[in-house]
Amino acid sequence: MPGFAALLWLGGLPAWPVLTLSLLTAAAGYTAIYSLNDLVGVKTDQQKLASTGLNPGYAVEASNLRYPLAQKLLSVRSGLAWFTFWYALTLIGAYLLNPPLVLIVLAAAVLEVAYCLLLKVSYWRTLVSGLVKSCGPLAAVFVVQRQPSLPLLALLLAWIMLWEIGGQNIPADWNDMAEDRVIGARTIPLAIGTRGAGLLINIALILAVIASVFLPLMSPLKLGLPYLVPSILAGFWLLLLPAFQLYRSGDGRQAARLFDRASYYPLVQLALITIFVFV
Repeated sequence: MPGFAALLWLGGLPAWPVLTLSLLTAAAGYTAIYSLNDLVGVKTDQQKLASTGLNPGYAVEASNLRYPLAQKLLSVRSGLAWFTFWYALTLIGAYLLNPPLVLIVLAAAVLEVAYCLLLKVSYWRTLVSGLVKSCGPLAAVFVVQRQPSLPLLALLLAWIMLWEIGGQNIPADWNDMAEDRVIGARTIPLAIGTRGAGLLINIALILAVIASVFLPLMSPLKLGLPYLVPSILAGFWLLLLPAFQLYRSGDGRQAARLFDRASYYPLVQLALITIFVFV
């Protein structure tokens, strides 16, 4: 998603030193934030594992080495050292790319902590999840555009949040309902039921596909129908179709399938914009 956002706004490849530093910084940043999730949620994860065991999960993250701290495969001290190392690299890279990016990196960490701490408090944490996922792409925009249009930036933020909430966060919580119920979590599927959750998923993803129609406004490239048609088809195939199937069946396994399919949506968008950049 950060790569797509950068190429979309710039309309070409950034200079190789910038591109290399951006890739290293993004990789370090995502590693750090996912590590922070395990650090802050280690006690909750241990409660889940003690009650239901290791959830089969989704195809894109099906490793038995998930939750390494909760499974005591790593010590908390080593996990903290791992996070500190990668987060420090992220801060350094962000400063070298564009000093204001440091604020986004700091915000991502604060939002991730808040997201974890809200698990047993409110299902509105799904909005926080959308903000966390948006930090990387927004940072990528500020790498290639020092003063981006705020309305267009808001559109990008809305599109990413809708994809994250409908295609990632709610389906993940749906798949984890059994273990979340045991620990008293407040998630959307538990709070309003699977029928309501399925409806919210479909609304969010329909709006995400509609928002994607306006993404070409952010780019200096003349994208037009040759971009919009495959982009909309990708949204239908990877987002809308599995979302409708989930709503119709109410099957938790279908929620995991939606999570998997939606995970490839940013990759397809990156492939599309890359083709236009080179052509």
